Amino acid sequence: MSSSDHEEMPPDAGGEAVAADDEGVVAVGLTPRQARMIRVTMGWVVLAGMAALLWIRLEQRQSVLVMGVYGLAMVVCGVVIELSRHGRTRLGSYLLIVVLVAALGGDWLLP
Repeated sequence: MSSSDHEEMPPDAGGEAVAADDEGVVAVGLTPRQARMIRVTMGWVVLAGMAALLWIRLEQRQSVLVMGVYGLAMVVCGVVIELSRHGRTRLGSYLLIVVLVAALGGDWLLP
């Protein structure tokens, strides 16, 4: 097999990197735009989940500290959405995971 059989080609009109193959063109990974949209969607889903959990905790008359944890998590979800919209998808993903774990851990640990 020669090295020209599997050369990487420039992005197509949609911006997606493609690789040449004997049978045609094969897509490789997500485009940056697709990755941003996935992260923004994940941020909105987690934000909605935090809002639902906050509502449930308000109905149960939990402590103000627990309410603060969920409120802070919702603010950070908004920051993650903005980071993702501006192209900082990895940082947004890491921050989203840390916030989700911290909020659920804080709910479990705090009275």
